[in-house]
Amino acid sequence: MNDDTITIVKKAIWLYFWLLIFEGALRKWVLPGLAEPLLIIRDPLAIYIIFKVAQKNIWRPNNYVKFIWGITILSLIFTLYVGHGNLIVAFYGMRITMIHFPLLFVIGHVFNRDDVLKMGKVILYLCIGMTVLVAIQFFSPQSAWVNRGVGGDMAGSGFGAVRDFYRVPGTFSFTNGLALFYGLSSAFIFYFLIGENKEQVSKLLLAFAAISLVIAIPLSISRTILLQTVLSLIFLFLSSGKSSQLIKKFVAIIFAAAILLIGLNKFNFFQTASSVFSERIEIASKTEGGIEGTIVDRLLGGMYSAVADPENSYLGLGLGLGSKVASKLLTGGTAAYLLPEGEWGRIIGEMGLLLGLLLILTRIGLVLEFFKGSWVSIGNSNALPWLLLSFGAITILQGQWSQPTALGFSILIGGLILAAFKQPETT
Repeated sequence: MNDDTITIVKKAIWLYFWLLIFEGALRKWVLPGLAEPLLIIRDPLAIYIIFKVAQKNIWRPNNYVKFIWGITILSLIFTLYVGHGNLIVAFYGMRITMIHFPLLFVIGHVFNRDDVLKMGKVILYLCIGMTVLVAIQFFSPQSAWVNRGVGGDMAGSGFGAVRDFYRVPGTFSFTNGLALFYGLSSAFIFYFLIGENKEQVSKLLLAFAAISLVIAIPLSISRTILLQTVLSLIFLFLSSGKSSQLIKKFVAIIFAAAILLIGLNKFNFFQTASSVFSERIEIASKTEGGIEGTIVDRLLGGMYSAVADPENSYLGLGLGLGSKVASKLLTGGTAAYLLPEGEWGRIIGEMGLLLGLLLILTRIGLVLEFFKGSWVSIGNSNALPWLLLSFGAITILQGQWSQPTALGFSILIGGLILAAFKQPETT
């Protein structure tokens, strides 16, 4: 009976994945009239998955989940009595840690290493298709159907214009989803490139996926995608210190990337995109105070200032207040952030300094546990968790969980890392 249930749950997790990738497409192109309710389309699915595994005694909440549930319930009480007091907003914020956070561990428990690799192969195909879509969006006007915004917004979904070219979102509602997708893609691409234990995909598929990732960096005009790709490369370099074979693979990848860039630079579309991307980096660098301001601020995300802010409330202003949904429900105005946009600032603003720090420390502890386990796994000829962590570390640590897409990618990558620790199943 449990085998049948696990099969059902695995299919539900795959549906969660597909909805994560195409939720924005539904909200923009397919069902624009249902854009707002589609924002939480994965919530019922997450509840179903957790209920199913608990019902059949396949999974039970671990200490991480029990602890997070406890501080969330305390925060809900503070929200209703000393915070904003809006029950709908509170429940919207509460669902992050009560529903989605446990799903991370359910995915890690139900999925095995083969499931992770299957999803990785699917992502390679999606990477190719996504880059084709990104190219069309990049060179199309904002009035084009392919650039239509959430709810069918005719003003377009582009963001941050540079010379009349916009940062595009692909199938997602906003550009952050595209950056997260390519971050996950880069982790899998580098893993498959090292060909560990002959767990190889088609060389042709891998080549096209790798080329698509390189092309997507300038076409997306996203520094985050560039930083994430470089971070995955750094993780690969660090792992090579434990294996001479990985050193050779690292050098080969660098050499192949250099040849690829030289070849792509002969095409006009790549030259145009690269020129626009370079200009965006230059503009952003001046605005943010040079390389230090750009790199440090984007990686640390104001984490220190969020904790050290003397105006922090000890009990918080209320769950859900840091989401754009809260601003629409509480003020009746347009969607905006009522609390700091950075994740740590939002957590402490909502839950207060005491409970907020406990949640932050829990996320730090989880990432540190992943670091320790994945580093050991490299020595056991399993670099998969380590390379997935190249994307998961920052995403889990300070991903903006009030934003459903960022939340979804954080939960997914956490579950995949846990599942990747498992040994391959034998027939």
